[in-house]
Order: sequence, then structure tokens, then C-alpha cells
Amino acid sequence: MELMKYSKPFALAAVLALVVGCGGSTQEGVSEDVVADEVLVTDEDARRAEAEAARREAAARAEQMQAEAGAMPEIFTIYFDFDKSNIRSEFYDVLNAHAAYLMANPNARVVLEGHTDERGTREYNMALGERRGQSVQRYLSLQGVASSQMEVVSYGEERPAVRGTTREAHAQNRRVEFNYR
Repeated sequence: MELMKYSKPFALAAVLALVVGCGGSTQEGVSEDVVADEVLVTDEDARRAEAEAARREAAARAEQMQAEAGAMPEIFTIYFDFDKSNIRSEFYDVLNAHAAYLMANPNARVVLEGHTDERGTREYNMALGERRGQSVQRYLSLQGVASSQMEVVSYGEERPAVRGTTREAHAQNRRVEFNYR
């Protein structure tokens, strides 16, 4: 970026130096056309330098993104609304980070563990936990993660994150956890 900032003034200074240095160039056998050609070459060189700087900057950004994609995500749990298996939009970034990690690490495997709160029958909660895990699996698949890297397990209400019957306890138990192996 710094190079691009100074390339035009540098090109202008080079042209001025050339013109001043050739003070009476038409008298010495150098035509004005030659000076104009050198100005065009200098502008072209400046454009090449700008393009090269932009290419280097884009390559550095791509390298940084790849390094970030290979990093293990920081959040391993996403939460669901009561009696729902659809993914809340606030968790898209978390899921995208997991998808990037899994795609950058094809040997990584993850178990998507679906959980529910204590309300409902055991059978219903097992099915709901399964649907939640499958919802996450489907999202990751759409992002390009291989199905061979993912497994879905439902624990229903059997492994609560928080014991209790408050709204807060129920909300923390309605989840899918990422368990990397």
C-alpha cells in the first residue's frame, strides 16, 4: 500500500528530472517524441509497480485468511430455541469457523452432540437432539465439509449442561456441542 502511495509522485519526479536533464534536448538531436515516449514508459512502470504491490497485498491477505481457516474455532457450543432445530443466525459465524477448520484439516473428525432440556418425553428429546445435530451437519455440508468428517449423536436430556428448571437452565441445555476427535 505504501508503494502505491508514492508511485505517482515518483513517476512525476522522474519525468521532471528527465525533462530538466534534457534541457535543450531538441537541440542535441533528441526529439520531443522521444521524451513523450519516456513519459509513457514511466507511467507504465508506475502502473506495473502499483499492480505488483496490489498483487502482493492480495497474496498476504489470502495467506492470512488461510492461516485463520486452519485455526481451531474458539466456540464449541451453539444454542437452539425451545422445541426448535433450526440454526439461529447469530451462530452462522461460529459454524463458518468450524467449516473452515474442517475443510483446512481434512483428517479432522467431529461429533455433533445434540442435547435438549428436560421437558418432553425421553423419546421426543432423543429425536429433537438428533434433528439439531443433523441441522448443524447439513449446514456444514453446504459450506463444503465432507460428510465423512462428521457424525451426529443425540443425548436428548441425558447430559444437561446445567441442572435446574429455570428458563436460563433450559436455554443452556438446548444445544449442539462440537466434540473433535
